[in-house]
Amino acid sequence: MDLSYTQEQQEFRKEVRGFLAENLPSRISEKVRLGKRLVKGDTQEWSAMLNARGWLAANWPKQYGGAEWDAVQRQIFEEETCLAHAPRLVPFGLTMLAPVLLAFGTEEQRQRFLPRILSGVDWWCQGYSEPGAGSDLAALKTTAVPDGDHYVVNGQKAWTTLGQHANWIFCLVRTSADVKKQSGISFLLIDMETPGVTVRPIVLIDGQAEVNEIFFDNVRVPVENLVGEQDKGWTYAKYLLTHERTNIAGVGFSDAALATLKHVAAHTMAGGRPLDRNPHFAARMAQVEIDLMAMRTTNLRVVSAAAKGQAPGAESSMLKIKGTILRQELTSLLRRAAGPDAMPYLPEFLDGRDNTGPFGPEHAPSAAPTYFNMRKLSIFGGANEIQRTIIAKAILEL
Repeated sequence: MDLSYTQEQQEFRKEVRGFLAENLPSRISEKVRLGKRLVKGDTQEWSAMLNARGWLAANWPKQYGGAEWDAVQRQIFEEETCLAHAPRLVPFGLTMLAPVLLAFGTEEQRQRFLPRILSGVDWWCQGYSEPGAGSDLAALKTTAVPDGDHYVVNGQKAWTTLGQHANWIFCLVRTSADVKKQSGISFLLIDMETPGVTVRPIVLIDGQAEVNEIFFDNVRVPVENLVGEQDKGWTYAKYLLTHERTNIAGVGFSDAALATLKHVAAHTMAGGRPLDRNPHFAARMAQVEIDLMAMRTTNLRVVSAAAKGQAPGAESSMLKIKGTILRQELTSLLRRAAGPDAMPYLPEFLDGRDNTGPFGPEHAPSAAPTYFNMRKLSIFGGANEIQRTIIAKAILEL
């Protein structure tokens, strides 16, 4: 398998770099570089720029406003945007719901929802996990009971990322109880403005309310908001999660984090010498770089297969496991490089309310909050322990 980039792909990389250099606002990229917190408007502004270029929906067909890039082009775009410190695009509508609608939804649903995702009118969040139904997602208890031309939804979702900003949520709901638990689940689209929907923030260890609880109390949802067939939602959920887990690997994010770490280590003095000359620290950096090179090769194998129309299988679980471990190690090393300067928690600096400068070097204020936030990677998108079971079943045929 040839994993080198073609001349055409290299030209595409140059085109992406040129676009980023000319269009990515420096005030936004500087926020990303320093680990400051983005506001919804930052993401909306960048998304609108990409949409105007036709690059926002990289994996959508052109007939629906997408770029229709192949898997290799998408990988190149991710690498370059991460290295340029562009904001991460909110994935829920663009790369999670949209592929499900394209594969299993009706044409009416595509025409209704896809343009509103591109324009930014609709912001989506994901209603999968529940208390007691996280890694064992099929144990979910939120119900949707048919009532004429509506479903009546009752229950609770947890750990809903950016739910405080969303106006729509795609949910897994139980529509049949007296069947195998995976067989009685449906995929439902719910307007967050509907009476009976309540959002409550959950403050995380890094001080942010990034995730939420969502409560449904007799929420009436039109039957036309059902995606695919009733009781077949588990099939659609697995389709979505396979793509999510590959994306969580975050090769581009790790590349950018490693570049930052190398710069910091070369300019941080420890014991009278740069930190990258410390044998123990240098060995850990080298191991991360070696592992990242290996993961990049695996990722290229997966995207190469995807470019030929092959769906990722256990490989997506492998990438999810290794990718999350590497991203956590990189944040750990950057926090160690910051040393005592990483200890103060300065939300006013991270929120942009105080621009007088950080305590210590510029990378220090975000080092600890980012480290703590990245602990979640082992769990969301399917816990790493679950991914190891998937790999064992798929490859070892247990």
